[in-house]
Amino acid sequence: MLLRIDLVTTPFPTSHVPPVPPRRRKAGARITLTLASLAMIGPFTIDTVFPAFTRIGEEFGSDAVALQQLVAAYLAAFAIMSIFHGPLSDALGRKKVMIGGLTIYLIGMFGCVLAPSMGTLILLRVLQGMSAGAATIVSRVVIRDMFSGSEAQRLMAQVMMIFSVAPAIAPILGGWLLLLGDWRWVFGGVGLYALVVLIATTRLPETLPREGRTPLRVGALLGSLWHVGRSPVMLRIAAASAFGFASQFLFIASASLFVVNLLGLGEQDFWVLFVPLIIGMISGSFIVGRVADLMDRSRLITLGFLGTLASTVVNLVLVSIAPDFTGGLSWSLLLAAIGPMLIAFTVALLFAPIQLEVLDLFPHERGAAASLGTFFGLVLNALLAGLIAPLIAVSLTALAVTSIAFAVLGATLWIWHLLAVRAPRT
Repeated sequence: MLLRIDLVTTPFPTSHVPPVPPRRRKAGARITLTLASLAMIGPFTIDTVFPAFTRIGEEFGSDAVALQQLVAAYLAAFAIMSIFHGPLSDALGRKKVMIGGLTIYLIGMFGCVLAPSMGTLILLRVLQGMSAGAATIVSRVVIRDMFSGSEAQRLMAQVMMIFSVAPAIAPILGGWLLLLGDWRWVFGGVGLYALVVLIATTRLPETLPREGRTPLRVGALLGSLWHVGRSPVMLRIAAASAFGFASQFLFIASASLFVVNLLGLGEQDFWVLFVPLIIGMISGSFIVGRVADLMDRSRLITLGFLGTLASTVVNLVLVSIAPDFTGGLSWSLLLAAIGPMLIAFTVALLFAPIQLEVLDLFPHERGAAASLGTFFGLVLNALLAGLIAPLIAVSLTALAVTSIAFAVLGATLWIWHLLAVRAPRT
C-alpha cells in the first residue's frame, strides 16, 4: 500500500514582508517557451559538447579523464554558485539576475571558441558554470512566483516536457555542427542559442516587486541561506531529489563513454542513448501535468520513487541478457536503450513535484530554497561526471548497478521524510 501523507510546512519566522501571491491563472505560450528555454541552457551546455570530445582531445592531446573535466568543471562551478543565485534574486529581483547571468555566460561561451589550450577551455567552462544557474535556477522560482497549486505543477511539467527535448537534441546538434568545421563550431552554436534566450528573457515580467525583496546585504543573504539550510525537512527532500535524479543523470554524465566505448558507436550516434531518454522524460512530464488536479504531490512523488526502483532493476536485467556489442545497430542496442528510457520516465514523475515541495517550504525565501534545493543535486552531478562516471562506465552492468544504488538512496530518504512528517500526528 502506498504511503499517502500531505507535506506539512513548518511556519518558520522570516521577513516581515508577506510572500508575493501568484498573479496569473494560466501560463501563455510565450512565457512557457521562454521559461523552458532558460531551463534548457544546462543540457545544451553539457550534452552538445559530447560529440566534440574526440576532436578536442586530438587537438590538445587530452585523454578521456581530462575531457570529462569539461563537464565536471562546469557542474562544480554551477553547484557552488547555485547557492547564491537564488538569494540574489530575492534581493535584486528575478529578471536582473537572469539577464546578468546570461550575459556572463555568453562571454564564457564565445571565449571557448578562441581557447588556445585545454586549461583555458576548462577555465571558461568554469565561468559558464558560475553564470548558467542564474537562468536555470531562478526560472523555476519565477514559475512559483506567478502560479500556485495545480497550475504551478502543470506549468512545471510543461516546462519539463520542452526541457526534456534538450538532452536528445543537444548531442545531435553537436554532431551536425561538427560537419561545418572543428569543435569550436559547437561552442559558437550554443552561444547563439543563449543569445536568443537572453533576448526572450528581457520580455519576461519581473515577478518579485520591490516591496517583496530582501535587503541586499551579505549578512541578509547568508542569513537566508542559513535559515533554509538548517531545516531538516529541506535537507531530506533535497537529498532525496538529488539521489533520485542521479539514477538517470548517471547515463547522461557518462554519455561519451556509454555510446563510444561501451556501444562501439560514433560521434553522430548519440541519439541511440538520448532519443529514448527524451521519450521517457516527455512521457513522464506529460503524466505529471495531467494528474495535477487528481493526485496530491506527495503521492505522485512516492509513485515516482517506487517506479524508479523498479525501472533500474529492469535495466539491470536487460543489459544482463544482452549479447556483446559489435558497434552495429541491433536488437542488443535496443535492450541497452530501453532501461534508461524507463528510468527517465519514472524520474520525471517525481522531479517537477519535488521541486515545488522545496519552494513551498519557504514562501518568503523561494530563491534561497531553490538554490539550496538544487545545490545537493549539482554537487552529486559534478561528482558523477568527473569521478564516478569514468570509474564505473567500464560495463553496462556496472552502470546499471550504480543506478540502482542511487534509486535506493533516493527512495529511502523520501520514505524517511514521509515517516518523519507523520510522526508528530501519531
